[in-house]
Amino acid sequence: MKEKKLTFNLWLNIVLAIALILALVFYYAKIVAVSQTVFIALSFAGLLPVLANIAVSFKKKKMGIDFLALVALVFAFLAGEWRPAAFINLMLVFARIFSLWTEQRAKNIVELLFKYRPEKAKIERDGKVVEILVDEIKIGDLVVIEAGDRAPVDGPVISGQASLNESAITGESELSVKKAGDYVLSSSLNESGSLVIKAKKTGGESLVAKIIALVSQAIGKKGQKERLAGKFTFWYVFATLVLGAGLWFLWGSSDMVLSVLLVACADDIAVAIPLALTVAMVKTAQRGVLVKGGGAVENLADIKFFISDKTGTLTLGRPKVKEIKTAGSVSEKDFLVMAGSLASVSHHPVNQAIIRFLNHKQVGSLVPEEFNEIPGEGIAAKISGKKVFCGKIDFLSEQGVVMSESDLQTANDYYQKGFSLVGFARENEFLGFIALEDEIRPKTKEVIEATKKLGVKQWFVLTGDNRAAAQKVAGELGIKNFYAGLKPQDKLAVIEKIKKENKGVVAMMGDGVNDAAALALADVSVAMGKIGSDAAIETADIALMNDDLRKLPQAMSVAKSAVKIIKQNFWLWGVINSVGFVLVFAGVLHPQEAALYNFLSDFIPIANAFRVR
Repeated sequence: MKEKKLTFNLWLNIVLAIALILALVFYYAKIVAVSQTVFIALSFAGLLPVLANIAVSFKKKKMGIDFLALVALVFAFLAGEWRPAAFINLMLVFARIFSLWTEQRAKNIVELLFKYRPEKAKIERDGKVVEILVDEIKIGDLVVIEAGDRAPVDGPVISGQASLNESAITGESELSVKKAGDYVLSSSLNESGSLVIKAKKTGGESLVAKIIALVSQAIGKKGQKERLAGKFTFWYVFATLVLGAGLWFLWGSSDMVLSVLLVACADDIAVAIPLALTVAMVKTAQRGVLVKGGGAVENLADIKFFISDKTGTLTLGRPKVKEIKTAGSVSEKDFLVMAGSLASVSHHPVNQAIIRFLNHKQVGSLVPEEFNEIPGEGIAAKISGKKVFCGKIDFLSEQGVVMSESDLQTANDYYQKGFSLVGFARENEFLGFIALEDEIRPKTKEVIEATKKLGVKQWFVLTGDNRAAAQKVAGELGIKNFYAGLKPQDKLAVIEKIKKENKGVVAMMGDGVNDAAALALADVSVAMGKIGSDAAIETADIALMNDDLRKLPQAMSVAKSAVKIIKQNFWLWGVINSVGFVLVFAGVLHPQEAALYNFLSDFIPIANAFRVR
């Protein structure tokens, strides 16, 4: 309904604009005689949307530029200046067309995503492939995606291999090869091959559905400069009315007062500011970066300090098992069964790496009778009636697990080499640990250097891993500041400390559930959209939908372009209006010329807004 109303309003204004242009061209070019009645009718037709906008503004207890336009129109009506009134309406109509068109363009992204959502899907049931409506898919269903099909749900690949086009979600045109264990996003197009995926997120819970909701919300979010423009408009309208009243009192010239009002109508700046921000959001969304609102665009352009989680953000988040070390008399087979049983209840990247390793070794696992995962710490569970634990060494100690001096020394040696360790225990008996290592994302160092060229002064790394692992990653990336061994609540304290000690916009980038609170605390937050948790994506101001860090400096560059153009437009508006006022007081511009001057000059800041790139 809203989309139809938007389209209707757009075309209604286009028709009114054409009628006004034809009337003015025919009159001044003397092609056809245009009576005054035509201009009166068109002027009153243009008055209706102005009154509607004023009513909406007053309802919100605001005063927009339309009120100043109304005063100018009424003054023109009283003075019998119908052609200047036509120019005023033409100016306002074009402002509405630009505003509606930009809003429509932003909404087209949402509509495009809707088009990518299939209506039907193939699923395996009782050994047969049947076709059902997408809304009928349940979590756990095995969905078959053949060549030419779009994925109807999010979920892991169970079997098969295929090349998927994920450009609808990530903005990346390069095909992504998916095989068993990989994760598929809904709306991805299968270019070749065949897959069977297990439905994990359906309907409104899928990533595409969340993107649609977030884009819709972002369009209406105003930035600081938009709000500043709103406050400026109020005082500008007030000052202009006082100036007009003063001129009338001093000179009593209706022509001069009307000319000043015509020059002063600042609908161009009222449109150009949100237009530049919306263009920036559209351009970044087309490249797989979701920026949620004008405020996020402005903050993105002015980041001075960047805080980042390590695992899954600066690194690939797919650690690999490097070594297994058992303790005491436990056999490696029993140890691996225990490890698999505990890791299977968690979606943490480290536990998923253990599962992949054990699947390769074809090691089975048991089903825990109960379990509790403490984010950033570990897992406490019960298997075969006994308490079992896995997680950080400190976490195991807190559970009463006793480690020998030899085991502690071995663990310390691994830590010094930069490995991550996951310890395992049964009751208070330490069973051993698994050493893992993560890979840094490609081009991450270049990305960091690019952000520094765009104004970022310092980067900070925050991680729950040990100091050696954090130092290794930070060193390779040229980051001097890092904080290791942090629990989720510790990250909040560190962010508060960084914000207190440094002046400027502080950004936080993360991917997991345990990053959600930290993301909310930063001035501007960035989430890894493809592998990130729902909590992180919904909390963040910006989501990198294809997890490509190279998109970050690109988005910052677009944001800087938008903010630069907004500042330019303020200066342009000031110069244009100043020149107009001088020409009015010099007697060069009378009502008709003032209306034409304002109409033509309106296009300068609006056209400039489209230069965002």
